[in-house]
Amino acid sequence: MNRFEGSGFREAKIRYLDGDYQILTAGSYVICAMTGAQIPIDELRYWSVVRQEPYVDCASSLEADKRAGMLPNQSRG
Repeated sequence: MNRFEGSGFREAKIRYLDGDYQILTAGSYVICAMTGAQIPIDELRYWSVVRQEPYVDCASSLEADKRAGMLPNQSRG
């Protein structure tokens, strides 16, 4: 079975937990909150429990934290 069988090629609805997630509505992907990219469920590695958002990669997750004011701005100079 490939990743598109069974759940169909549609967006999943997920509850993001600490270190895990719970699929509320079956699907094959979620949408990155920062980039809009489709993230296959089997490749989902980054999310925010507080904001309940998935991210395509670490850089997107970090940028979301910065925008939410969760990280101090670090200037280089």
